Amino acid sequence: MLLVLSTGCQKRREAKEVFDAYPEIFPDYKEVTVPYTIAPLNFEVKGADGMRVDVVEDEGDTITFFGKHAVDFSKGWSTLLDRNKGKELRYTVSVWNREHAEGLRYKPFSLHIAADDIDPHIAYRLIEPGYESWKRIYLCDRTLGSFSEQVYVDNGTTEKACLNCHSFYRYSPDRFLFHVRGKNGGTVFVKDGIATKVDLTKLSSGKQGVYPMWHPDGRYVAFSSNDTFQSFAAQGEQPIEVYDKSSDILLYDTERHEMTVVYPFAADSILRTFPAWSSDGNDLYYCAARAVPLPDSLHRIHYDILRVKFDKAKGIFVDSTDTIVPAEKFSKSASWPRVSPDGNYLMYTQSDYGTFPVWHKEADLKLIRLDNREEISTDVLNSDQAESYHAWSSNGRWILFGSRRLDGRYTRLFIAYFDVKGHLHKPFLLPQKDPEEYTTRLMSYNVPEFVSKSVSLSKTHLRSVFKGMRE
Repeated sequence: MLLVLSTGCQKRREAKEVFDAYPEIFPDYKEVTVPYTIAPLNFEVKGADGMRVDVVEDEGDTITFFGKHAVDFSKGWSTLLDRNKGKELRYTVSVWNREHAEGLRYKPFSLHIAADDIDPHIAYRLIEPGYESWKRIYLCDRTLGSFSEQVYVDNGTTEKACLNCHSFYRYSPDRFLFHVRGKNGGTVFVKDGIATKVDLTKLSSGKQGVYPMWHPDGRYVAFSSNDTFQSFAAQGEQPIEVYDKSSDILLYDTERHEMTVVYPFAADSILRTFPAWSSDGNDLYYCAARAVPLPDSLHRIHYDILRVKFDKAKGIFVDSTDTIVPAEKFSKSASWPRVSPDGNYLMYTQSDYGTFPVWHKEADLKLIRLDNREEISTDVLNSDQAESYHAWSSNGRWILFGSRRLDGRYTRLFIAYFDVKGHLHKPFLLPQKDPEEYTTRLMSYNVPEFVSKSVSLSKTHLRSVFKGMRE
């Protein structure tokens, strides 16, 4: 429970001791850059019995907040950030406890407020980490300017089936899709609140769509079709490995309701996955690797990122493929390519091998310029735990990604600023009203995406769709 105290609520206490070091706050919001519409960045100091935080604005005004082991900055927060966008706030944290009964004041740190805005919502999947089964799966919508979170689909609606891989057309929840796995499953397409289930396996000789991405024009959806397996290890850093024995790139025509296996990829010796369109829809990026005996040779499978031209008028792929990231050359493996909205950059996840980096501690985010293939340093984004799925904001100024850096087990969401000069900034953890939320909520955040507004989908209508799936 958080306690909110302003300067008028209690006698102002001044810490007697001064410590020339930054405070150990959680979440770590020291020296981060945030959008001016972000929710309050509440934080705690472990072991504190009382806290005081002095926030100094760029113009010199000071606002003081009080709390016990944590501080809630909600009062006047949105006005404070809006007033200081493009500037910075200086935080000075003082702590009282048994060891420091007279108070200990730490070295000040800054919070940078970007003038660039951010999409107002994000969507993600909440799931309990596990290998073979699950009890609860939720597809959620979170308002970034507040702590409001709503579940728009849960697996109670889908007869406890697995829910995964949602994809939004041009950041809009008015048109999106998600998969339902298991008996009578399928791909659910939602348009203006109306859901329709499509069994893609009946359109493509038994191949099911797995990883999707909408074409920018809205007519087509690129899917990968993955024959996925798991293997388990009694020891070693990876307790579980997920791999594909076969995979193809598929193209679904939403107008004709036709699915095709795309010509340039039709070779059994090659595995292809993770399709991603360029922002203008003229190119498709995807990951490809030479097939090897699996799982015995799993450590020898390395995925490159390739690109192929797309004729939007004819709905076909043309010309030969171009290797954009030759990861195999460096004994690495690339996954989840994502092109920035301006078409200038490509972000992807790199691991030592394989196609499912979420279980790989060494997995890091990478970024290149597409005009000259120059690599941009992403050291500020990465940690000693897995960084995995990522998404660009609609204006290309923010990157949303999943990381297991807090405890090595659960994936949480971080947001990083990407400025107009092409520099990345220190990421910050998605704010919660109570910082202890990340201790008590034992679930992982998967497949995060920016969306333009709240996702609206009638559960009654959705149940009727799934009832039809069982019949």
